[in-house]
Amino acid sequence: MKILVGIKRVVDYNVRVRVLSDGSGVDTDGVKMSVNPFDEIALEEALRIREAGNADEVIVVSVGGDECQQQLRTGLAMGADRAIQIQTPEPLQPLSLARAFLKLIEREQPGLVILGKQAIDDDNSQTAQMLAALWDRPQATFASKMVLDGNSVSVTREVDAGLESIEVDLPAVISVDLRMNEPRFVKLPDIMKAKRKPLDVIPLDELGVAIEGNIKVSHYAPPPQRDKGIMVEDAAQLVQELKNRGLI
Repeated sequence: MKILVGIKRVVDYNVRVRVLSDGSGVDTDGVKMSVNPFDEIALEEALRIREAGNADEVIVVSVGGDECQQQLRTGLAMGADRAIQIQTPEPLQPLSLARAFLKLIEREQPGLVILGKQAIDDDNSQTAQMLAALWDRPQATFASKMVLDGNSVSVTREVDAGLESIEVDLPAVISVDLRMNEPRFVKLPDIMKAKRKPLDVIPLDELGVAIEGNIKVSHYAPPPQRDKGIMVEDAAQLVQELKNRGLI
């Protein structure tokens, strides 16, 4: 069985994001870029499934320009067998991403697709759901635990009311949450070995995916500056300050 894992190049979660002075986007000049944390967890889970003998191959996929090859090499260093770059110079919205993944699924015929529940840059949390609908296969989103059993997988989902346990037939699409696992540390020898692993580049046009209806972001702005807080002596002063500000 093949497992297909999607990864995205994002600004590292430890970096404080800065908006360009003209509001045209986010400043990425000299900024550390990394694999989206949720996608890293998805890849770790796929590797554990393969290491347990329940999969034969793990393939990492990223959509974007040649700069995303750095993150694909990170995925290979973690242990993925192959990497595929769907090459396109412009960022894609979730529906176009799902269509591109579907074309790749038709080529690779994976038994399982694992994605992060969302990317930390746009926070859409839509690609997995759209892909499952286009593929007409079951989905299990926001997974914190998954156990393969033959041709099905039992998934524990994190929902507003707590935890939900479901079982879906394979092939299926799973999107993972933060508590699924702790990704492994990538060692230098593994990084060197990753340079010799295959990385295929497929132009988006070759997949026959039409980019339609993309949302255009017209302006970026940082969050408003917060007022400086004050220290109060006791609960009575706190209550008085809240009354003065019309909060109670």
